[in-house]
Amino acid sequence: MLRTLIIEDEPAVRKEIEWLVQSETNCNFIGAATNVAEALVLIKATNPELVLMDIQLTDGTAFDILNKLTEINFKIIFITAYNDFAVKAIKYGAIDYLLKPLDEYELKLALDRIYKANVGHQQHQAAQLAVINTQLQQQENTLENRLVLHTLEFLQVLQLKEIIYCQSEGSYTTFYLSEERKLIISKPLKYYDELLPEQWFLRPHQSYLVNIKCVDKFLKSGTLILKDKTEIPVSNRRRELIIQQINTNVQ
Repeated sequence: MLRTLIIEDEPAVRKEIEWLVQSETNCNFIGAATNVAEALVLIKATNPELVLMDIQLTDGTAFDILNKLTEINFKIIFITAYNDFAVKAIKYGAIDYLLKPLDEYELKLALDRIYKANVGHQQHQAAQLAVINTQLQQQENTLENRLVLHTLEFLQVLQLKEIIYCQSEGSYTTFYLSEERKLIISKPLKYYDELLPEQWFLRPHQSYLVNIKCVDKFLKSGTLILKDKTEIPVSNRRRELIIQQINTNVQ
């Protein structure tokens, strides 16, 4: 059973999470904190294995807690009321998060993923949190930003500029990367279309997402030619938008 700590400043929400955690056979509820100061004391005193952390607290954020710890040797699930910039940063780091009000089924899925995490989870999580911190500090999305991709065997940390294009494969997305690398990720293309910055990534077709820096030319017949000679179709309804995005980017 995972020794589980909750950090949440809303009493009603905290009680709900406590009840849900206590009903889970894989969790041993060991306490709750309501703010940054309490959380730091409780984490050091109880040595939890899993912490469910509200992002926005009365005296700071979950990231204030993490940044003040010398070592993060517990697994994390973030909790937030808003699908905002912080959540987007978490998506870049590919760490589990839950939106309020909590859904019991979604919590069970998140806890199951955490419980089954492999031995190298702590090292992976350190890299994921570094990506989140970098993303939070960026005022604008750039191709220097990093993204974490989950595969069945490992976590891949890469810079956005390494992505040449993405292709939809049903509920999966294939990432075509620099140096002729390829990764298949078990998330739909729509997920990455919403996540990756639109000033750098074109959606010329429902099945493709393309790094604009990798475009060599646009054929008026309706095809993007990439610098590696890959041909990407452009749907009729997206042609004007793609032309506008290309013109805007080169100016």
